Amino acid sequence: MKSYYKYLYMALLALTSVSCKKYLDVTPENVGTIDYAFRNRNEAENYLFSCYSTIQQLTYVQNDAGFTTSSEIIFPNNLTDNQGIDPTGFNLIRGTQNSANPGLNYWDGSNGGQAIFQALRRCNTMLENIDKPIDLGPDEKKRWIAEVKFLKAYYHFYLFRLYGPVPIIDVNLPINSSAEAVKVKRAPVDSVVNYIVRLLDQAAPDLPAVILNQAKELGRVTTPIALSVKAEVLATAASPLFNGNPDYISVKNKDGQALFSSTYDAKKWDKAAAACLAAINVSETNGAKLHTFIAPANITKLSDSLKTVLDLQTSITEKWDVNTELIWALNPTFPDQTYCGPRLTAKAAANPSFQGTFAVPISEQELFYTHNGVPINEDKTWDYANRYSVRTGDNANRFYIGNGYETVKAHFDREPRFYADLGFDGGIWFGNGMVNQETLYYIQGRGSAALSGPTDNVRLNITGYWPKKLVNYLTVYDDGYTIADFHLPLIRLAGLYLLYAETLNEQGKSYAEVVPWLDKVRQRAGLPGVVTAWSNFSTNPGKYASQNGLRDIIHQETRIELAFECEPGWDLRRWKELQSVLSRPLQGWNIFEASSANYYRPRTLVSPIFNVRNYLWPITDNDLIINNNLVQNLNW
Repeated sequence: MKSYYKYLYMALLALTSVSCKKYLDVTPENVGTIDYAFRNRNEAENYLFSCYSTIQQLTYVQNDAGFTTSSEIIFPNNLTDNQGIDPTGFNLIRGTQNSANPGLNYWDGSNGGQAIFQALRRCNTMLENIDKPIDLGPDEKKRWIAEVKFLKAYYHFYLFRLYGPVPIIDVNLPINSSAEAVKVKRAPVDSVVNYIVRLLDQAAPDLPAVILNQAKELGRVTTPIALSVKAEVLATAASPLFNGNPDYISVKNKDGQALFSSTYDAKKWDKAAAACLAAINVSETNGAKLHTFIAPANITKLSDSLKTVLDLQTSITEKWDVNTELIWALNPTFPDQTYCGPRLTAKAAANPSFQGTFAVPISEQELFYTHNGVPINEDKTWDYANRYSVRTGDNANRFYIGNGYETVKAHFDREPRFYADLGFDGGIWFGNGMVNQETLYYIQGRGSAALSGPTDNVRLNITGYWPKKLVNYLTVYDDGYTIADFHLPLIRLAGLYLLYAETLNEQGKSYAEVVPWLDKVRQRAGLPGVVTAWSNFSTNPGKYASQNGLRDIIHQETRIELAFECEPGWDLRRWKELQSVLSRPLQGWNIFEASSANYYRPRTLVSPIFNVRNYLWPITDNDLIINNNLVQNLNW
């Protein structure tokens, strides 16, 4: 891969070589600088990587609304030291968003947001000057053009998911443009989507199908990536937030141009379904398949249950050059493992280094299925009413829960993804230097005296649940720590399967056509197929046979499979379900209590504030003053 330091250098170069003008930075850079930047192939390649630089900064999940506002993670707002985490994004569910100084402002590049319009300017500059390097060969030039078109498409898509209708920045305006010419207006939703798709269609044929030179080029764009993003774009456009949403009928440009379509268009799901299938076919043709764990030599014995857990965990943390499921990840490695793991040893407790402050609420753990593959409140064999009572771990459950340790009954008889994704009081933790399945660590989280308990107001988990999925099992935390890096996926094959199932169902296809795509994912997760699971174990056995029932199944399956990967938060937005999810308090256990009877009492930690206007970001008030052709989003 290209060195991370090279990306960082180019990001700094880009930030120092462009204007800091607050509004849309649309005039070109100094001509002398541009001539230098494109004087030969090597300098032009550096500029190409400056076009990538903004996208590489998206690796920080605390600045991704899909992560921070999804109801999956609570970050405390009263720590005496945030230990390097900007809480702006996490605080948005507490009602802090405003139009005077928006959080995660990707329009201007402030408060955790990247300056995406500046990124678009760099991309346009690259395309304008691509013919200048005389030593740039035609095939490489064609590939670079395709990469930059992809980046332009993705940057527009990122803005689109946040703001809905946005200005289309197809070219940089001339330096002598009038003041009125630079006052661009927002383009309607359909125009924005069509523009993004057109760029992706132009880019895809000229991109490599796979990265052959993995040592230098992993992280650069491929045809499967472009087609997968196209599928996500079209599915977003077909979803309730943007497809005939009555809430936005009144949002118009000042000339009366409607920015949202007022009528639902079923054909948009047809386009999304076709794009999904095309992305799947190209990905599979080029070797993509669902990942399964291949045990290294030091793991000589592994139960079926732990093997399945590791199949799931390593689909995220496996090295990206051998992870067959990974379609797209960013070049920088995931930087936040220390916020996701508990203290497991006495030495770690005596010298706490992991903050462990990314806390998963009870509502998220209750989203995961029972071991029968149906929701916990639907499984007729699972004791939902008494789920908060205490039970002791036993030999039969020793690969999931500490043998002889008291924990809550809700932690028993759950699906493998529950144990792969979540760390909890009493939960087994495969790894951290221990791979003998009979002597594994388990989390001890009750009270301040416990190894993983709250010992100060800096390094504590306020719910009693950790996003274990985001910690590599090879990472070791004892008297010090050794991080085993990984690249957090942006797109996995499992996600494409689920997206295709969704599009088929929205087309009105029979469950017989839809369910096999869900079952591909469920089989790897160690679960029975949808029809078998609901028919035999659900109190609503025919749920999968109706479009509405299957939609609920698909949405929950997606939220479980892609938990903590930044995607469910965006899905909940486009489905118009986030308001419902955030209408309930986010709770955790009574973490300062040492006894199980007192610890396992839910307590409310956050009462989210979310209404219709929060589905889209506000444009900064000052931008509306500077550019009087812009109009604000609904109710801001």
